[in-house]
Amino acid sequence: MINLVLFGPPGAGKGTQSEKLIRKYGFVHISTGDLFRWHTKNDTPLGKQVKEIMNSGMLVPDEITIAMLKEELNKNPEAKGFLFDGFPAPYHKPKRWINS
Repeated sequence: MINLVLFGPPGAGKGTQSEKLIRKYGFVHISTGDLFRWHTKNDTPLGKQVKEIMNSGMLVPDEITIAMLKEELNKNPEAKGFLFDGFPAPYHKPKRWINS
Protein backbone atom coordinates (compact mmCIF):
# COMPACT_ATOMS: atom_id res chain seq x y z
CA MET A 1 0.00 0.00 0.00
CA ILE A 2 1.19 3.48 -0.84
CA ASN A 3 0.11 6.56 1.07
CA LEU A 4 0.93 10.00 -0.31
CA VAL A 5 0.77 13.50 1.05
CA LEU A 6 1.37 16.37 -1.34
CA PHE A 7 2.84 19.54 0.13
CA GLY A 8 3.06 22.94 -1.48
CA PRO A 9 1.68 26.44 -1.48
CA PRO A 10 -1.69 27.30 -3.02
CA GLY A 11 -1.54 27.19 -6.79
CA ALA A 12 1.50 24.90 -6.92
CA GLY A 13 -0.41 22.15 -8.73
CA LYS A 14 -1.21 19.77 -5.88
CA GLY A 15 -4.76 19.29 -7.10
CA THR A 16 -3.66 18.67 -10.67
CA GLN A 17 -1.06 16.12 -9.61
CA SER A 18 -3.54 14.50 -7.21
CA GLU A 19 -6.01 13.87 -10.03
CA LYS A 20 -3.31 12.26 -12.16
CA LEU A 21 -2.09 10.02 -9.32
CA ILE A 22 -5.62 8.96 -8.39
CA ARG A 23 -6.42 8.08 -12.01
CA LYS A 24 -3.15 6.24 -12.63
CA TYR A 25 -2.85 4.29 -9.37
CA GLY A 26 -6.42 4.08 -8.09
CA PHE A 27 -5.69 5.75 -4.77
CA VAL A 28 -8.50 6.84 -2.48
CA HIS A 29 -8.48 10.63 -2.17
CA ILE A 30 -9.12 11.94 1.34
CA SER A 31 -9.60 15.68 1.76
CA THR A 32 -9.78 17.04 5.29
CA GLY A 33 -11.85 19.97 4.03
CA ASP A 34 -14.38 17.56 2.53
CA LEU A 35 -14.41 15.56 5.77
CA PHE A 36 -15.02 18.66 7.88
CA ARG A 37 -17.88 19.75 5.59
CA TRP A 38 -19.47 16.26 5.57
CA HIS A 39 -19.29 15.82 9.34
CA THR A 40 -20.65 19.30 10.08
CA LYS A 41 -23.43 18.96 7.46
CA ASN A 42 -24.45 15.58 8.87
CA ASP A 43 -24.21 16.80 12.46
CA THR A 44 -22.00 13.91 13.61
CA PRO A 45 -20.39 14.07 17.07
CA LEU A 46 -17.07 15.02 15.43
CA GLY A 47 -18.89 17.47 13.17
CA LYS A 48 -20.42 19.24 16.15
CA GLN A 49 -16.95 19.69 17.63
CA VAL A 50 -15.54 20.93 14.32
CA LYS A 51 -18.39 23.40 13.84
CA GLU A 52 -17.92 24.87 17.31
CA ILE A 53 -14.16 25.19 16.86
CA MET A 54 -14.37 26.69 13.38
CA ASN A 55 -17.12 29.12 14.42
CA SER A 56 -14.81 30.38 17.16
CA GLY A 57 -12.12 31.06 14.53
CA MET A 58 -9.74 28.37 15.78
CA LEU A 59 -8.01 25.60 13.85
CA VAL A 60 -9.35 22.08 14.26
CA PRO A 61 -7.00 20.13 16.59
CA ASP A 62 -5.04 17.20 15.22
CA GLU A 63 -6.88 14.74 17.47
CA ILE A 64 -10.23 15.47 15.80
CA THR A 65 -8.76 15.48 12.30
CA ILE A 66 -6.95 12.20 12.94
CA ALA A 67 -10.16 10.61 14.25
CA MET A 68 -11.93 11.58 11.01
CA LEU A 69 -9.06 10.28 8.89
CA LYS A 70 -9.00 6.97 10.74
CA GLU A 71 -12.72 6.53 10.05
CA GLU A 72 -12.08 7.05 6.34
CA LEU A 73 -9.15 4.64 6.30
CA ASN A 74 -11.32 1.99 7.97
CA LYS A 75 -14.03 2.48 5.31
CA ASN A 76 -11.56 1.49 2.59
CA PRO A 77 -9.77 -1.70 3.73
CA GLU A 78 -9.11 -2.83 0.13
CA ALA A 79 -7.60 0.47 -1.02
CA LYS A 80 -4.39 0.35 -3.04
CA GLY A 81 -3.31 3.50 -1.24
CA PHE A 82 -4.45 6.89 -0.06
CA LEU A 83 -3.75 10.42 -1.16
CA PHE A 84 -4.16 12.89 1.69
CA ASP A 85 -5.23 16.42 0.84
CA GLY A 86 -4.98 19.10 3.52
CA PHE A 87 -3.37 17.09 6.27
CA PRO A 88 -0.86 17.03 7.77
CA ALA A 89 -0.04 20.70 7.28
CA PRO A 90 2.97 21.96 9.28
CA TYR A 91 6.21 19.99 9.37
CA HIS A 92 5.62 18.51 12.85
CA LYS A 93 2.29 16.91 12.02
CA PRO A 94 3.36 13.97 9.81
CA LYS A 95 5.49 12.45 12.57
CA ARG A 96 2.78 13.02 15.16
CA TRP A 97 0.14 11.40 12.94
CA ILE A 98 2.27 8.38 12.06
CA ASN A 99 2.96 7.79 15.75
CA SER A 100 -0.72 7.96 16.78
